[in-house]
This record gives sequence, structure tokens and C-alpha cells, in this order.
Amino acid sequence: MTNTPIKRLTVPNIITKKGKEPIVSLTAYTTPVAQLMDEHVDLILVGDSLGMVIYGLDTTLSVTTEMMIAHGQAVMRGTQRACVMVDLPFASYQESPQQAFRTASRILQETGAAAVKLEGGEEMAETVEFLTKRNIPVCGHVGLMPQAVQMMGGFKVAGKNDESVQKVIRDSHAIAKAGAFAIVLEGVVEPVAQTITQQIAIPTIGIGASPACDGQVLVCDDIFGVFQGFKPKFVKRYAQVGQTMTEAVQQYAQEVRSRAFPTMEYCFQPNKG
Repeated sequence: MTNTPIKRLTVPNIITKKGKEPIVSLTAYTTPVAQLMDEHVDLILVGDSLGMVIYGLDTTLSVTTEMMIAHGQAVMRGTQRACVMVDLPFASYQESPQQAFRTASRILQETGAAAVKLEGGEEMAETVEFLTKRNIPVCGHVGLMPQAVQMMGGFKVAGKNDESVQKVIRDSHAIAKAGAFAIVLEGVVEPVAQTITQQIAIPTIGIGASPACDGQVLVCDDIFGVFQGFKPKFVKRYAQVGQTMTEAVQQYAQEVRSRAFPTMEYCFQPNKG
């Protein structure tokens, strides 16, 4: 009797979930973490948030294409089932559709991931259309856009006033019309995120948006309680792994200093003739 091969979820599989079973999505950056979540999630994002949670950077702006490829490869090695997409890092795609194509095609070729994600609304619609017409699946990202943190003057919620509401709605429609297969709505006030979800034909994936979105995504280090930096309002801690790790390190340090570890149980002995 042979085991049936595990079939990986595809971009069309994600699209068909629109208005049906919610899409479960998390970020992952390493093989072991990807292995742990593979069975349980539909979509894994290798996010440029790795700059902050893995490398200790203040923003995502210093993340490089090489970093995204290395972590994309690691996640792909750890997954068999989940659909995997990789962020295009800052300054690797905004210059022109041609630049975006070069970056996106390289990432997909070198990682084997299914899709890329890019930030931006109406101003990036031409780029999204350029990529999708050349067989590169694209997930959009509007609302609070971490790569625009300098322009926005910080991490600010979208949809707080009429102008902002109209902008995020226009951005969402523009990216959907351009051919994106899904769109991340980050930091968008709840009623606006719900309206966008009802209006556009592609799945919306919320992060600090609305339970009405077609799916949800969070940063894995946030839900595990590993990342010790700023905790956004929309993050729910599902574990306190960071605290457990700290306690383990403290116990290890105490045992080493008191010579309680290692005992002979953990040491190699010479062969006895």
C-alpha cells in the first residue's frame, strides 16, 4: 500500500475560497516553523516583516531580495501542502513594471513559491497587470503599508476619514481590476474592510481589518509570543513561547553554573572490553 502524495494548494484553490471557508494564513520564515504550520494553514506568507522579527531591524525598508529568496527557500523546504507567497521587498519593484518582473520572476524561479505580494494601490495597478499578464500571480496589499512608513509618518490606520476611506476603496478596486488573485487589507477600519470584501471579486485577507474578510493573516512570531517588540492592537497571543524559552535559558544557565548539567547521562563513555 502506497501513501497518497500530499497535493499542494494552488493560487486557483485560494481564489475559490472567496465567500466560502475563511482562508487561514500566517507568516513563516524558517523551515522548522513552516513544517509546524503546514498542515493547518492554507496560505503561508514569507513576509518582509522578517526584517523586524528575525533581523531586529526597525522597519522593513532594509530587507533585500536575497534575504527574501533565502527565507522563501527555507519555507518551501518545510512545506508540502500550503500555498506559499513571498513579499517583494522595498525598492525592488516600484521603479517600473519591468523591474518588478525581474524581481518577481527571480524570486519564483529560485524559491519555487506560487506567488508574490506587493504593496500599493492605484499607483501599482499597472505593475500588477504587467506581472499577471506574464503569468506571475500577485497578491496586493493596501491600507496600512509598512514599506510606506516614512511617507505616512508611522504605522497609521486607513479609513479614519472620508478621504482615507475613498482612497483605500479605490486602491482595492484598482488592484483587483489589474488582475491580483487576492488582496491583503492591513490596518483598515472594520466597516470599510467589510465593504471592500463585499465589493471586489477576489479574496480579501485581513490583518487588523474585519472578521468579514475572506481570510486572516498574522505574523507567526506575534501569535507565538516570541517577538518582544511592539504589539499591535490586532494581534492575539495564542502562546507565550518567548517566556518558555527565557525560562529554559535561565534553568540551563543555573545548571551549568552549578555543574548540575551535564551529568554522566549526557556524556560519552569509553568502550568497555
